Parts: sequence; C-alpha cells; structure tokens
Amino acid sequence: MAKEISKEAISDYQAKLHQEPQAAALKRAVMNNGILATSENTDSKVAMTPTFSIDLAAEKVSDQKQSGRCWMFAALNTMRRSIAAQFNLKDFELSQNYTNFWDKFEKANYFYENILNTADQPLSSRKVAFLLATPQQDGGQWDMLTALIAKYGIVPQSVMPETYNSERSNEINATLNLKLRKDAVSLRQMVADKASEADIAAAKNRFLSQDYRLLVYALGEPPMKFDFQYRDKDNHYHSDRDLTPQRFFEKYVGWDLDQYQSIINAPTADKPYNHLYTVEMLGNVVGGRQVRHLNLDINTFKQLAIKQLQAGESVWFGCDVGQSSDRKLGIMDTAIYDKNALFNVDLDMTKAQRLDYGESMMTHAMVITGVDLVAGKPTKWKVENSWGNKVGEKGYFVMSDAWLDQYVYQIVINKKYLSDDLLKATKEDPKVLAPWDPMGALA
Repeated sequence: MAKEISKEAISDYQAKLHQEPQAAALKRAVMNNGILATSENTDSKVAMTPTFSIDLAAEKVSDQKQSGRCWMFAALNTMRRSIAAQFNLKDFELSQNYTNFWDKFEKANYFYENILNTADQPLSSRKVAFLLATPQQDGGQWDMLTALIAKYGIVPQSVMPETYNSERSNEINATLNLKLRKDAVSLRQMVADKASEADIAAAKNRFLSQDYRLLVYALGEPPMKFDFQYRDKDNHYHSDRDLTPQRFFEKYVGWDLDQYQSIINAPTADKPYNHLYTVEMLGNVVGGRQVRHLNLDINTFKQLAIKQLQAGESVWFGCDVGQSSDRKLGIMDTAIYDKNALFNVDLDMTKAQRLDYGESMMTHAMVITGVDLVAGKPTKWKVENSWGNKVGEKGYFVMSDAWLDQYVYQIVINKKYLSDDLLKATKEDPKVLAPWDPMGALA
C-alpha cells in the first residue's frame, strides 16, 4: 500500500542532517561550486599523466562540432591513420560529411521499411513508439559505417567538406524527422486502406526523392567521381584522377571490413559470454551489413585491444563518456569524483546493474591509440577524441583502466587476433535482442 511522506519523517530527516558535523560547510561548498568541483579528487590528475608504454603516432585531432557523429569520426580516424602512414600525409582527414549524407539517406529508407513492417500494429505498440520517437539521428555503430562504406565508399574531406548543417545538426535532424513522421502517417494509412504493393512502393520512392533533395540542400551532393590531389610531408605533389569513392577506399585504405568484429562487454544475465548478439531494427542500410556483437569477459576484451595496439593499429571503442570524466582536462577515471564521501551515501552500482536499470549505456565513440603497461597489465589508456584540440592534451584524453572496466562497452578488433574458439563464435547465428536493449544504443 502506498504511503505518503509524513511530517514526522521529515523532522527525523532534518535532525539526522543537522547531526552531520560538516553539513553546513559542505552545503555552502556544493551550492557555490557544484557537485563535481566539490567532489573532485586531485590525486586522479596526478595518476592520469599522459605517458604510455605503447603510444601510436599522434594525428591532428578532428572536431565533430555540434553534431552527434562521433562513431563516424572515430571510425574514419582509424582509417586515416593507415592512409597517412602509407602515403606520407600530414593533417589528412576523410570526409565525415560524405558518410553523414548517405547515412541519413539510408536511415530514411530503413525507417520507411520498419514503419511498413509494423503497420499492422497500433500506435501504442512499443515497437511503433520506439520507431517514431527518433526516426533518424546522428548516432550509429561500427557495423553501420562499414555498411555505408561497402555501398558508397569514402572520399577525402577536401572533396566533400563540412557544411553549416553537418557541423550543427539540430536543424537538419528536426526537419528530416518531421518529414519522416509525416511520411509514416501516409504509409500506415495506405497499408490500412489495403493499397497495392506497387502504390506503396511508388509513394516510398517519391518520399526518398524528396529526402535526397532535402539532404543535398543541407549537406551538399555527394560526388560520384573526383580527383585526389595532395602534397605529402616531403612537399611532393601527387594527383590521382577520376576516382570513384569505392575505388578510393580500395586503393587508399584497402581494408577487408569483414575482418573487423564488434566486441562488447555486457556482463548482464541475458547475454552469456562467448556468444553473438544482434539488435532488432538496428541498422541503416537495408540489405547491408548486420550489427553483430560478440560478448566477451572484460579481461579478454582488454587483451584483444592490447594485441591490436601492439601491432600498431588503433582501436575504435564505444563508451559512456559522461560518467566520471572531466572534459576540459581530458580525464576519464572512476576516482576523479568522490560523491560517496561528499554526500555520505553509497552510489556504487555494478556494470550489469547500470545497464539493466538504465543508468548507463554507450553514448560516445573514440579511438584508443595507446596504453601504459606495468608488469604486463594496463593501468591507463590513451584516447583520441573528436572534440577539437582545446580539450584534454591537444584533444587526447587519458582513460584509467578502472574506467574502461566500468564504462567501455564496445571495441572493434581485427579477427586475426581472435582465438579459434572466438572465431567459431563469430560464425554462429546471433541472438536477437529487443530494439531498446542497451547494446543497441547509438554512439
């Protein structure tokens, strides 16, 4: 039976508060400085010095500005390292706007298909409500970018540079989502009216043509062919003409994207380790690569990341960046704030509890470019962010090993580093998770 808060209970709470010897001083400190500044642990700053035993060559940090394309920036940043090293380039970037255009266009089609697939369900259905809550957004996952590259390739940033709307995505997202919801009204009504498949396909095709025009106006039109001209670090001029985006990827990156596996660490009861998982209605390219996560224990998870770094290759990863982190200093450490001591309460939860109870999920993607090993064990990790060079150490962050344990959920690893048993697990049929599962969160 529900019970209200009584006046007697409030009097008891007040008495207990006033018995705290530091209550008045702590109240003034928190009111004037905020929770984070008051609970900050300066020892964390000392422990998180940016020195690492394995440290890949630093690249100029990119800046996603006021957009949610971190997953895209992080993935393209792993690839530009390969290009820069192979072709002796300086401050080179791939076009995030190019992949952004095709991502939004493909997400529109993905949304239409899901709306049609659920058209027999009422608006109150959880799946329909989930689709309509956010028809499309900036965020994504590694497998979604590989699906785009497989279909559309990539281009240098100079060929399709940033625009106002790519760097400040609120307006384009709001406009496109309005249109997609309006289109959903029409598509659901056509299904209810038992329109023919041909008529529904024609309506969807008309909507996609409009979406393309909207995106071109906002982001520019993606090139079908282009010339790649550059000077290398030795000032030698190079020109490669009449390239398609697909040919550019094959020639200048050349990765077999099927060899890269999404690895997650989700220690929840519904996801046993060493098995494969996918998420219903998660993706962007209809008919493209499926999102497939291999769930591993945290120690195996970290050892794979170390192997890839030791081989000279950076590691894409997804995490909950807002937890226990100082954006300005570029420190991510479970010890950086001590809220338990400040408030005299226990705020600790396990990683599984945070996932199960909605306290944490993947919110941001970055690139691991280094690690500090002491007696063979990691103590801290070097992270290349995409928030420009005015945060952290010229845009690079330091992540404690304890923070990785608690708040990193996904890495991408070349399959050549997997054991035979894990390789076998990547070939099994994945268990399908619900659309709202935390492992379906978009970075």
